[in-house]
Amino acid sequence: MAVQQRHQFKLSQPLEQRLADEAHRLREQAKLLPPGAVREAAIRKARQTETGLHLSEWLRSPGLPR
Repeated sequence: MAVQQRHQFKLSQPLEQRLADEAHRLREQAKLLPPGAVREAAIRKARQTETGLHLSEWLRSPGLPR
């Protein structure tokens, strides 16, 4: 039985930067969409991404007990 190897790659930006960029991209995309379900879905995804960003920043904060 062969051992499977995982593909490794180096991330060029920290998680927080990638989340902020994605949220910004989604908000810009939503501005171009007409009112409706697709636009609301883009806005909802942007909010979820921003929430993930805030949680990640909070978890990395120095005041958090470890």
